[in-house]
Amino acid sequence: MTRSHARKRPVLLTAYAVLFLLFLYVPILLVPAFSFNDGTIVAFPLQGFTTRWYGELSRSPELLAALRHSLVVGACVSVLATGLGTLGAWVVTRYPLPGKAPVTGFIMLPIVAPLVVLAGALFLLVQTVGVGLSLYTVGLGHLIVCLPFAFQVMRSRLESFDDSVLKASRDLGEGRVATFLRVVLPISAPGIISSLLLTFTLSFDEFVLSFFLSSTEVTLPVYIWSQLRFPGRLPVVLALGSLILLASFVLVVLGEVLRRWRTDD
Repeated sequence: MTRSHARKRPVLLTAYAVLFLLFLYVPILLVPAFSFNDGTIVAFPLQGFTTRWYGELSRSPELLAALRHSLVVGACVSVLATGLGTLGAWVVTRYPLPGKAPVTGFIMLPIVAPLVVLAGALFLLVQTVGVGLSLYTVGLGHLIVCLPFAFQVMRSRLESFDDSVLKASRDLGEGRVATFLRVVLPISAPGIISSLLLTFTLSFDEFVLSFFLSSTEVTLPVYIWSQLRFPGRLPVVLALGSLILLASFVLVVLGEVLRRWRTDD
């Protein structure tokens, strides 16, 4: 390879990376841009700069109720998914489980399954069993989707776990349960926190399952969708969407940083 070709390759890769990032994030960046628009019409040029749409967020009881529902469901789902995912990852990584590969693939299946199909199947199941739609059914749907992510995060953390620590705990007289609670969990704390943040974000942002499985108590994404029918409420929705984007970005970045923390130890 000539020296000129070697110089062109980094330039082309850089240009591709820049275009890729622009394609992903320019449409998203339009949301906070229009949230500061003084008019109710989403179009350029902007009619002025204002922050009053952010002030109106606190004066909507329906919005605050939907926010509370999403926070409660997200918190419960993240704790349950992380707990079950941690136990499942510990079994898969530490014990000679028969059919480990098929079991792991089955656990990860909700990630690749279309959400519309999964939501429709859960809706039919709930109707067949006779359970009414509520935040509990929404939480169940979110748990099914979030569990594979928690499992994968904890699996990557526990695969690098030093077995000598477990042997030392056994030599000091600790049983299996005590070793897991007093040794494994504290050392795996970065992965656990990462899983909690990731699954909470996924649950908080989930729309399709919430739309199919909710009733009168809606979550925040469903509330946002319902407000899109009213043009006068669109700037408030954009302001709310900007705050959600910011919070989701911070949580995902923080979760990834914590997941990689001390992975080389």
